[in-house]
Amino acid sequence: MPIGQAKFGLLGGVADLGKLELIETQTVSSVSAVEFTDLQESTYNVHFVTVNDFTISTAGPASVLMQLSTNGGTSYVSSGYQYGNQTGTTAGTFTEFKSTSSAYIFLSLGGLNNSTNRNHNGYFYIYNAGDSSKYTFLTKQSFGVYNTSDIMMFGSSVYPTANTVNAFKIFMAGNTIGTADISLYGIAES
Repeated sequence: MPIGQAKFGLLGGVADLGKLELIETQTVSSVSAVEFTDLQESTYNVHFVTVNDFTISTAGPASVLMQLSTNGGTSYVSSGYQYGNQTGTTAGTFTEFKSTSSAYIFLSLGGLNNSTNRNHNGYFYIYNAGDSSKYTFLTKQSFGVYNTSDIMMFGSSVYPTANTVNAFKIFMAGNTIGTADISLYGIAES
């Protein structure tokens, strides 16, 4: 069979590496948090999460936050996260914010409010969640319409403890999630 066909997986037994495999999608409204408690972390070393049309219930501002769990979501780690993020606005303002000891991971910066068409969209990757000998890392990028202008954020975070991470939750400090459509994927390695 020609090599070109092998590239498209037409040969029997050829692995489809890098393929996104849907684990779970949650469409929610008026909730305090969205929890994913089945990461299938023994199957996937890298996860990909999409956050679409995220809104808040009451007037903001509020940030979208995340915490990890090592016990299937019974409790969540609430200290020790490290992050470095960069934000930018259509007004041309760029800001770096970082921490070496945080209670959560930032997925988007405060300013999100509940006005019409003020929603948030983004994605993030989770690396090494199922490897108890490595730290769990995240990279993220988000975009939203906020109080005074459009804003984007990108950055990285780490849970600097070697442990198996098998659940996470997305929530807001001092507010409730109005609506959200969040999908969790595993990235095939074999």
